[in-house]
Amino acid sequence: MRVIFMGTPDFAVPALQALVSAGHEVIAAYTQPPRPGGRRGKELTPTPVHKAAEALGIEVRHPLTLRDLEAQADFAALEADIAVVAAYGLILPQPVLDAPRHGCLNIHASLLPRWRGAAPIQRAILAGDHFTGVTIMEMEKGLDTGPMLATISTPVDDKTAGELTAELAELGANLMIEVLADLNSRHASPQPEDGVTYANKIDKAETRIDWTRSAEMIERQVRAFAPAPGAWFEFAGERCKVLKAEVLGREGVPGQTLDDQLTIACGYAALRPTLVQRAGRPVMTTAELLRGSAIAVGTALQ
Repeated sequence: MRVIFMGTPDFAVPALQALVSAGHEVIAAYTQPPRPGGRRGKELTPTPVHKAAEALGIEVRHPLTLRDLEAQADFAALEADIAVVAAYGLILPQPVLDAPRHGCLNIHASLLPRWRGAAPIQRAILAGDHFTGVTIMEMEKGLDTGPMLATISTPVDDKTAGELTAELAELGANLMIEVLADLNSRHASPQPEDGVTYANKIDKAETRIDWTRSAEMIERQVRAFAPAPGAWFEFAGERCKVLKAEVLGREGVPGQTLDDQLTIACGYAALRPTLVQRAGRPVMTTAELLRGSAIAVGTALQ
């Protein structure tokens, strides 16, 4: 099939690569424009999809919007059979949705209708969901409301957002190839009306640890924001990210350390970080952190 691919982050790259490996003709890759980045924060950094598409010899396009008539005409002129979308980052107006012969299919990282929206993986972890997955859906004007062509699930277990993102990216890529292989014989099912939830974009305020919450909830927060942006607390005026932690059955004043291993009392039970990162420093184990700067028993953390 003649395919337009539309995606931006690392999550989208396996799908692009799978389309090429399966023998589809990817005629263009749409992605977000390069943004300032690099060590100095000034160099324009292309997106992961941009880099992958160039490596595959695919034309890259990164319009700021698809709402103007010229961009829509350029899209339609590609005469695609289908568009495959994975975390693209721009709303597709109706003329774009209608342009490919078979419309636009989206790889969404949740079991719809649960967790429609921007941050389905993080929200599934934060909510304590036991399972999540990927849905292949026909795109329409609403926010992740289109009919479903296929789903696949996986346990959340104790995975971080980074680990779950990588797993779902591969599952979604393979599932999309299966869908395209027998697209004409598949029947799209409307999403159920029950069970609709929305995965709002992560707010920076959500990443700060509140020690009055239960250790279980904080541990989920740690996994939901690992490796980035990272759940964090303050000690001696310095921010410290927690990238991995374990729950312990101990009690104390929320926010106070209970031993010399950085076990911290929570609203219920206690949390012991095992992997941390100080501001401007590399990731390290808690043991390495404490060897460099011991934190005394009874220290109050913010």
